[in-house]
Amino acid sequence: MSLKQIAAMVGTSVSTVSRVLNNTSAACASRELRERIWEAARETGYLPNEAARQLRKSGRDTASAVHISIVLARITSLEKDLFFSELFLSLEVELLKQKALIDHIIYADETFSQNLSESDGVIILGRCSQQLLSHITAQNKNVAAIWRNSMNFNVDEVICDGQKAAEQAMRHLLSRGHRKIAYIGDCSYESRYVGYCNMMIQNSIPMDYSLIRQTDQTQEEAETALKELLELKAEGKRDFTAILCANDSTAIRVLELLHKEKKKVRESLSVISIDNVEASQDTKPMLTTIHIPRAEMAHMAVVLLLDRIAGGHGETVRIEFPCRLIRRGSVADLSPADP
Repeated sequence: MSLKQIAAMVGTSVSTVSRVLNNTSAACASRELRERIWEAARETGYLPNEAARQLRKSGRDTASAVHISIVLARITSLEKDLFFSELFLSLEVELLKQKALIDHIIYADETFSQNLSESDGVIILGRCSQQLLSHITAQNKNVAAIWRNSMNFNVDEVICDGQKAAEQAMRHLLSRGHRKIAYIGDCSYESRYVGYCNMMIQNSIPMDYSLIRQTDQTQEEAETALKELLELKAEGKRDFTAILCANDSTAIRVLELLHKEKKKVRESLSVISIDNVEASQDTKPMLTTIHIPRAEMAHMAVVLLLDRIAGGHGETVRIEFPCRLIRRGSVADLSPADP
């Protein structure tokens, strides 16, 4: 399968297909077009010309390439989670660079009808249970996982600490004079919630549980959570000046809803979150968020997995990437001076 054939399948130019398959930048094409190009590449088992030529020269077909299965352990659809959608795209780009093919894409709500032992290795995206991991490792010992916090499982891990990300977000709010801070996100076994609580306690701020809203971190539940918080504020029962959202999907919806509110309400609330997905630059105001290095995490997961497949290492490896603050316009400064 060539770039020209993929371009014909999706109705775009060869140059656009080439840029998409070699670059995760939003400037390459629209989100919808990128998804269609990657879907066509997956369906056809596309390999770069150099890899295809090497296989033909050696008298082998794509069955001789490295075959990887991907398990999306925490979500049921890429369309519903912006962060995992972009992480998955970064992973596809990296696998393509390494001349590897994707065998199966398995979602959290699916049964494991696929035989993972037929793949050379497995990459897990997102936190999974010990039971699920045991099921995977029973079929395939070559496993690498990308998740926010170490699960202390006996598999290679690439992480970016969610608790540290939340603490960094809270430090930024506190440095801007905010002390009445609401939280919207998952509160059960969730490191980002732990980070929120730790910073409140460390700064001697009483925990107000009425300002904490448990959600599944989707945009649908974000709407309900914000409505409840705004009702408390409007009735004078509770006051708050900022909201920490556990992920950008939640924060983007919160900003969309605030944009429809009266100017006084809209300007009185700051919003910060975690992920730094592409859409965080399209909000009004643009979203201040904590950057999670998706491309680097995907790269290292593939490097670790291929090295394990090749017998390069046998001990469990854990690699942690730092997060960093992306300052935009959604956090107002309540402090008299900029520290």
